[in-house]
Amino acid sequence: MQKFYSEDDVRETVRQARSQGVTPLLSRRDLSSLGLYGADLAGVDFSGSDLGNINLTRSNLRGASLAGANLGSADLAQANLEGANLSGANLFGANLRGAVLRNADLSGAVLSEAVLSDADLTGADLSNAQFNQYTRWSIGFDAIALGAVFRLSS
Repeated sequence: MQKFYSEDDVRETVRQARSQGVTPLLSRRDLSSLGLYGADLAGVDFSGSDLGNINLTRSNLRGASLAGANLGSADLAQANLEGANLSGANLFGANLRGAVLRNADLSGAVLSEAVLSDADLTGADLSNAQFNQYTRWSIGFDAIALGAVFRLSS
């Protein structure tokens, strides 16, 4: 897994790809613990990357591919993840408070201990997503009705 050393490296890679009219490709990268608050990362391919403990608060990740990515303990509060692919992603302990996840694919994702209070999950695919008793949803939200699976933690 290739390591990027700074937030500027990520922003520059995205800028260059967009200027060439191609999808920014940051898959299978170690981007853990970076601070990308408010970054425009719409459509970026982060599939299989390590984004653990990253700060993506208020970032635009609309249509991004985060399939199979590690987002454990990531801060995604108020991020725009509309239409993003988070299938099979690890979101253990992630903060998604107030995030926009409309039409996002969260199938098979790990949502244990994640905070999804006030998140917009309209049209999201939660089939086989795992959550536990510490996962926080908006009041009245029924994850099981949307196909999520409850797994009791000890």
